[in-house]
Amino acid sequence: MGAFDAVGGFSAEVKDIAEEALASCRIQQEGYEAVRRVNMRRVLTAFREAGLSDYQFGGTTGYGYNDSGREAIEEAFARIAGAQASLVRHQIVSGTHAIALALFGVLRPGGRLVAAFGKPYDTLEGIIHGKEGYGSLGELGVSYSEVAADASGGPDYGRIAEASSKSEAVLIQRSRGYSTRKPLSVEEIGRICEVVRDANPDAVTIVDNCYGEFTDVMEPCSVGADLMAGSLIKNPGGGVAPAGGYVAGRAELVEKAASRLTAPGLGSHCGPTLGMNRLIAQGLYFAPMITCEAMCSSAFASCFLHGLGLEVDPGPNEDRGDSVVRIEFNDRDELLDFMKAVQAGSPVDAKAVPIPGYMPGYEDDVVMAAGAFIQGSSIELSADAPMRPPYTAYMQGGLSRHQMEMTLMEYADGALSRRKSR
Repeated sequence: MGAFDAVGGFSAEVKDIAEEALASCRIQQEGYEAVRRVNMRRVLTAFREAGLSDYQFGGTTGYGYNDSGREAIEEAFARIAGAQASLVRHQIVSGTHAIALALFGVLRPGGRLVAAFGKPYDTLEGIIHGKEGYGSLGELGVSYSEVAADASGGPDYGRIAEASSKSEAVLIQRSRGYSTRKPLSVEEIGRICEVVRDANPDAVTIVDNCYGEFTDVMEPCSVGADLMAGSLIKNPGGGVAPAGGYVAGRAELVEKAASRLTAPGLGSHCGPTLGMNRLIAQGLYFAPMITCEAMCSSAFASCFLHGLGLEVDPGPNEDRGDSVVRIEFNDRDELLDFMKAVQAGSPVDAKAVPIPGYMPGYEDDVVMAAGAFIQGSSIELSADAPMRPPYTAYMQGGLSRHQMEMTLMEYADGALSRRKSR
């Protein structure tokens, strides 16, 4: 009996494509499950060594001084990250905010920032050289440059070394963002950090770790990154944390980032948790399992959509450093049909219709599909696309791999019907 035989509502043709996709990605999914076991072990060990206790879930108000629950969670997170310290706060509103804390914490007027692997994610544009009068790095006198990928599409280590020798900070974006490049592996990040350190021991390496947490058995700080930053409504929040972000790494650098979140002199010592400790801790506990589900969802999506005749990246059974699948449509209407299907397959706001529009921090209008329990949560099944040719969707997440299966099968039934009617 096939995995989808008892599932009603789909055509035999779509079920056949799904069965073939599931068989094709099974070994890859088993690999992600092996990673999950290793990561579950390090999470449990970190919680135990940090001494997390249920009395610490109550939280604090006001200034938030002496919040032992916050301190235990941040100690556990640092251990998981392979870092000296971490800042894990619900007051950090996004991954972009967390990265900004790291950048503004480290860089000073007259300094220089280099992006080690091409243009950073769209929302970092305003941080680096945004609208005049709003305090971007450029306005504060920080110069900026980028190192493009080499001819093979990988990091250009020679040019990274050259650029780092004249820079105070090096930004390493782990995920692909709105680009065609491959995500960086932890090993590649480690090699970049080594190259930077050899070229300039004083340069600080800062990893945009969004979408990368728990996809491997170690994190960037374990291979030499000075700082890493990301969002709790992505992988490390486990689909439970309702808000927040983190910065982890060398203790003095984390404290500098904390001083941008609060104020110099206050740093990490303030920040009421308002009863959020349990949700943040529980989300971190679930993170290895939920990230595994997202990676298994991604593996199935690549195989299934390829079987449907679409161009996808990563392709079937290719290595992936995050859960994002890039899907080429080359047609605005086909892209919007796909986004509607993702929205319709959501548990929340399934009847909503995604419409392209302005999003703060993005260069083009963006269409987003996400019926999530937590607004903007991209560890939940979601997709977004900048409205520019070639019309490309970036799909990620999935608290359950089966939601991805059902959503794509619904899309396929509609897409095949439209093709036959032409």
